[in-house]
Amino acid sequence: MNKIVKKVNLNPTVTLMDIEAPFIAKKAQPGQFIIVRANEEGERIPLTVAGYDREAGTVRIIFQIVGGSTMVLNTLNEGDYVHDFVGPLGRPTEIEGLKKVAVVGGGVGCAIAYPIAKELHDRGCEVHSVIGFRNKDLVILEKEFADCSSEFRLMSDDGSAGTKGLVTNALQELIEAGNQYDEVITIGPLIMMKFVVKLTKQYNIKTTVSMNPIMIDGTGMCGGCRLTVGGKTKFACVDGPDFDGFEVDFDEAMARGRQYAEFEQKERDRFCNLYKQEAK
Repeated sequence: MNKIVKKVNLNPTVTLMDIEAPFIAKKAQPGQFIIVRANEEGERIPLTVAGYDREAGTVRIIFQIVGGSTMVLNTLNEGDYVHDFVGPLGRPTEIEGLKKVAVVGGGVGCAIAYPIAKELHDRGCEVHSVIGFRNKDLVILEKEFADCSSEFRLMSDDGSAGTKGLVTNALQELIEAGNQYDEVITIGPLIMMKFVVKLTKQYNIKTTVSMNPIMIDGTGMCGGCRLTVGGKTKFACVDGPDFDGFEVDFDEAMARGRQYAEFEQKERDRFCNLYKQEAK
């Protein structure tokens, strides 16, 4: 069991936790993930490492409260313990030798993009960051991105934060301004990454995407996280989660991601009903 040493509500639907896990903190790298189980009866949830403190021995996770399992996880507070916390899993993001990179994040995907942007900045890479949200109430990590970026653009669908528009609008402006990127790294909703890749293909800019499909064991045995990449089957947990965006079949990934939408809604409703009964 691992102790929660810090909990912060970043917005109404996104929570940050620092978990005491010294062995994981010692080895974790940007782009990797862990699997957490809130309690003994809980579901295994894959969450990307959002940061780590090797000296303090803590690992940071940032998660969106979208289903029954994340609702249960969010009921835990500082001083409580998660039942399982396993990792680091997956391959770290490959950033060696990069000199100028655009990092594009969307929604809670910014929690994954930020440690990559920071690591690049700390290594002397010129980082341009574009992050997007539906509205100002959902913005997270704005200052953190700004601090590690020589160019920073905040976008929102309704214009209530930063500039109204999509992350692709800002990225295209940066490209057409003459910025020559070694690579674009994009992390967020599948539909967002699909259109970022569609844009960067026009300019032949290498683009890496971080995939977060349905996952169970995190070791490549269950096959739940399979994707089609370059016409071949890959497993996000062991072959990724980073892949060449030009080769990912996004339409298939989105279709698979919708398979359990009805089940997830039932789990949300079940948890809400249990919570209401316990509160009486």
